[in-house]
Amino acid sequence: MTSTTPGPPDPLAPARLGPVRLRNRVVKAATYEGLSHRGRVTRDLVDFHVGYAKGGVGMTTVAYCAVAKEGRTDRHQIHWTDEALPGLRVLTEAVHAEGAAISAQIGHAGPVADPKGNGRPALAPSRYFHRATLGFAKEIDHAGIERVKRAHADAAKTAIECGFDAIEVHLGHNYLISSFLSQKLNRRTDEYGGSLENRARLARDTMRAVRDAVGDRIAVIVKLNMDDGVPGGFWLDEAIPVAQWLEADGTCDALEMTAGSSLLNPMYLFRGDAPVREFAAVLPRPLRLGVRMIGKRFIREYPYRDAFLLEDARQIRAAVKLPMVLLGGITDRASMELAMREGFQYVAMGRALLREPDLVNRISAEPETPSLCVHCNKCMPTNFTGTRCVLVDRTTTRGADWGQPAGYVG
Repeated sequence: MTSTTPGPPDPLAPARLGPVRLRNRVVKAATYEGLSHRGRVTRDLVDFHVGYAKGGVGMTTVAYCAVAKEGRTDRHQIHWTDEALPGLRVLTEAVHAEGAAISAQIGHAGPVADPKGNGRPALAPSRYFHRATLGFAKEIDHAGIERVKRAHADAAKTAIECGFDAIEVHLGHNYLISSFLSQKLNRRTDEYGGSLENRARLARDTMRAVRDAVGDRIAVIVKLNMDDGVPGGFWLDEAIPVAQWLEADGTCDALEMTAGSSLLNPMYLFRGDAPVREFAAVLPRPLRLGVRMIGKRFIREYPYRDAFLLEDARQIRAAVKLPMVLLGGITDRASMELAMREGFQYVAMGRALLREPDLVNRISAEPETPSLCVHCNKCMPTNFTGTRCVLVDRTTTRGADWGQPAGYVG
């Protein structure tokens, strides 16, 4: 008798994500581009994402679009101002012209934000000293919390106006909402602190505000930490119920599970080599010497393997019915198919596409195509000057002429 049980989906076949039809199940993961200027889109940023659209991804993700000025990690980062909107429309139209969908990652950096560049204090659930900025993040008050919720909803509505097909709401990496989830960073005694239910309140309320604002007009993805990689921080045993609550709330179309803390352990997500020397080279002088001397305590090294987040992500997969995106070490057809067999509906690729923007097209033409990424992670420090693979001879205009009006689009 022939079995009628359907097999896992083809990762390179068309699929739906909420209201959006994708030409395949491969998403270009959010990797901060470092190619915007004064909060506006540049030709370099458009070319960056058009390259992945031409290269075959189903959807590319613009990272990262802050919901408030003080929520930026870099003073040039895009936030949702009137000046940014024409360029964002040019960006979405250019990606659509190549047959791909486009998503905007939205969020508030919280304690990870750059207070000097923003001209405003960083915000956190509780007062916190940030070693990189050598300053304190300010405890956000109730009025600030309400403002951040509204800012996420407003950003989501504006993303629709700009032509985005999806938004990815950042609840990971100890950015503001993620930091509320962490017992290590959240020492509040009000309704936003203490129990997991209280610590998850901001995440759930924000996602309700977003869904109420956009309905089903745009796909809504949640990027949620499974593990901060920090003793005493948010971990898988708490991530499972939070994922279940988000599913029960009906506020997102898919979950993308991630890991690590941009504040306390950034390399936990980026398995492979730890480029301490390269990080030190791009930092201001006061920090450069310190990173060279003790950087390995902060920029730790974790061994790489394909699909390295699968073991934890499958525990979330078993606990929810929501569609899920598998992130972390997706480099070839074999890892894509592994994700599909494990019950994931989409995969997100980051560093492999930085190395080869046309990798998806090449895998489609020849399934055995290997990735050329060597997981050296030297791409990470380049987000200060335009994110790229350093092993590829590719230049950007962020140099002598960077910041000239001709660099803007829209």
